[in-house]
Amino acid sequence: MALGMKPYYRRHVKTTVLIWGCSAVLALLAYLIVLAPQNTTKAQVDKLLAEKKQLFENALVASRAETGTKLKQQIEQLQNTLTDFVIDFEQSTNLTFDISQIANGTQVSSFSISGKGQGPSRTVEIPNCKLICENRIEIGFDADFTNFATFLNTLERHRPVVFIDKFKIDRSGETDSTNKVKMNLAVFVKKRQDDTTTDSI
Repeated sequence: MALGMKPYYRRHVKTTVLIWGCSAVLALLAYLIVLAPQNTTKAQVDKLLAEKKQLFENALVASRAETGTKLKQQIEQLQNTLTDFVIDFEQSTNLTFDISQIANGTQVSSFSISGKGQGPSRTVEIPNCKLICENRIEIGFDADFTNFATFLNTLERHRPVVFIDKFKIDRSGETDSTNKVKMNLAVFVKKRQDDTTTDSI
């Protein structure tokens, strides 16, 4: 028998090699045409996604900082508003002097002022209130309508706010234009620290 492959088998091997070679070329072309651009696009998308994620995280941090700043500003505004309505306990002793000065400035006559609270602090407890109490004051004076209106208007602009609990006006006489006025006033006062340390808010 002669050595070497038969012509039939040689053709079969060539055909197989040719088919595999074409398949390899086609696979390479498919990769270059389809898969390679997809991989490039995927890389671009991944990069863009990472950039957007970083921008989102930066915006989130910035919004948190901005929110913190806004909250701080709101707290400061509320604290400033609080000082319009509540006076420190140490400053409450100056309140009678302030009201007396208002009376002198509005030229009312026979002015009198006295505290109505109990104890040395002259304050009144507010039910279910742990942090503030009331300083109640009773005043009396004689004034005509103009002076009374001026006194009332000036008192309303006082800070901290002075609340008029009630008032009474009596005519002095038929020929006298002045009237006798009595007022009960109230002011919110922060309790002293030693009074609130054992209380829950």
